[in-house]
Amino acid sequence: MYVHTLNSYLKKAYGEKVYKLSLSGAFTCPNRDGTRGTGGCTFCSAGGSGDFAEDASLPLSEQMTRAKARIAGKTGARLFIAYFQSFTGTYAPTETERRRLQDLYRSTASYPDVVAVSIGTRPDCLDENWLSFLGKLNAVKPVWVELGLQTSKPETAERIRRGYGTEEYRRAVCELNALGIKVVTHVILGLPGETEENMENTVQYAVACGTWGLKLQLLHVLEGTALAAEYRRDPFPVLTQEEYIDLICRLLPQIPENIVLHRLTGDGPKRILIAPEWSGNKRAVLNAMNRALRERDVVQGSGVTFPQDPPDTTG
Repeated sequence: MYVHTLNSYLKKAYGEKVYKLSLSGAFTCPNRDGTRGTGGCTFCSAGGSGDFAEDASLPLSEQMTRAKARIAGKTGARLFIAYFQSFTGTYAPTETERRRLQDLYRSTASYPDVVAVSIGTRPDCLDENWLSFLGKLNAVKPVWVELGLQTSKPETAERIRRGYGTEEYRRAVCELNALGIKVVTHVILGLPGETEENMENTVQYAVACGTWGLKLQLLHVLEGTALAAEYRRDPFPVLTQEEYIDLICRLLPQIPENIVLHRLTGDGPKRILIAPEWSGNKRAVLNAMNRALRERDVVQGSGVTFPQDPPDTTG
């Protein structure tokens, strides 16, 4: 089968390799400040899933300079995706905060070497004002909106304290698609209590809703999260490397070739990674995954390399 990776998409669109800059907008989240909940999703770290982003206290220009310096010397990078992953990128409790965030995105889009602005957010934080703004920004520079669906199973969503209904995700995808904005959906594989059928259903649901891209993420149990406390109190099974790779090999043929695959696993900061420990050796995991994909004829040719988000930083 043909696997439509993010690397292949970017090289076709821009004629060369594009790299991600992991930036921070000093966001917060309605699932932390009491609007939707407190403490955030159970798997979410203190960094709001943006543990590798630049220092939020720095101005955008300095963050951009530092992020580029991390990769430019050894890669010769010329084109970039400005990536705002941590917390909720369209959550602004006040009008002042809304203006600050929108000014931030306008400034980011003005950089000539930034080919796209990627914003991580929640489906319940996309009101008419934000949709209008993102639509206008998308006319200036391509905007990708990354939504953390994680699961389509209501019981699991409640267990991980996601804080919004699955129907809100479907609505958000439809509204963003109507504006010509590309949607990237995050799915966590290996959530407590989920079967392989549950995970397949989540991927199929995201595809049916009209997502443009998928990020398949291995569940990480990270220090300081509610999930870590649950794991220590009543340990639940986590996927072994072999189980995870087997799962990926079975999932890929079910994903239409027009869907852009942004990742097939992910990075948990080693300093706070509790489980699964094997996932801390990213290079070994990716090598084993690519070998399995080739050997099982899941992909044709010499296989594919699936880039990850920072610290790898490749697009």
